[in-house]
Amino acid sequence: MCYIFFRPVLEEKHMPFQSKKPQLTITQETCGILQGLSTSRTEPMHRVERARILLSFADGDTISAIARQYGTNRMKVERCVNKAIQLGAMASLDDLPGRGKPAKISEDARAWVLSLACLKPKDLGYSYEMWTTSLLAAHIRKHCTEAGHPSLALISRGTVSKILMKSKIRPHKMIYYLERRDPEFDAKMAQVLCVYNEVALLRKSNASTLTAILSYDEKPGIQAIGNTAPDLPPGSRRASQHGGAITNTYGMAQSAPLPELIC
Repeated sequence: MCYIFFRPVLEEKHMPFQSKKPQLTITQETCGILQGLSTSRTEPMHRVERARILLSFADGDTISAIARQYGTNRMKVERCVNKAIQLGAMASLDDLPGRGKPAKISEDARAWVLSLACLKPKDLGYSYEMWTTSLLAAHIRKHCTEAGHPSLALISRGTVSKILMKSKIRPHKMIYYLERRDPEFDAKMAQVLCVYNEVALLRKSNASTLTAILSYDEKPGIQAIGNTAPDLPPGSRRASQHGGAITNTYGMAQSAPLPELIC
């Protein structure tokens, strides 16, 4: 006798996938910023792509669906989402600091380079009026060891230029400024113009020919000695308003003015 047992087949139920990853909470203000970034054509591509990923994840899309939608891989989406959950949505748009090759030039050495750039080459024994990046780099290489910054022994003019540009200092530029120094300039100007008007009235009134009009002025010497005010270094407040360049006044100090009398 043969026995046949029938085992009922239970219908298999497919449970929907539930992610264990915490949800990303985005405020309305942050959502508006991310939406603007996701459609921007001027922002860097990595910011645009990460903004789209965060918006899709906040809408409930899975990591795999986001990767397929934007033609990328799961690892990239995972890193972006995890960073957003830990640090916030806005912080995840940019790379974290600390990547790349560690800097060989310390902050103290950079500060020493900037202090040299704010000095005049004449103060250090050179015949030049202003620094060039090549001259400054050569001076740094020559004196860096004795100053306690041996990391600058092989510095190039390009590295010097980058350090100066980052601090917005341009020691090779000269910009002039005009500053009013005489508080009584307006009153003196009005007095001189009044004399001119009186002379014009005398000439129009057909005054007697015995009237003599004298104009007295002073004639400067062969050349001016120098500026009326010292040059302002690139690190000064006024220089920072002019892009970090050396600033100087238009006024010149006269050397032994000679009186001149014109009739």
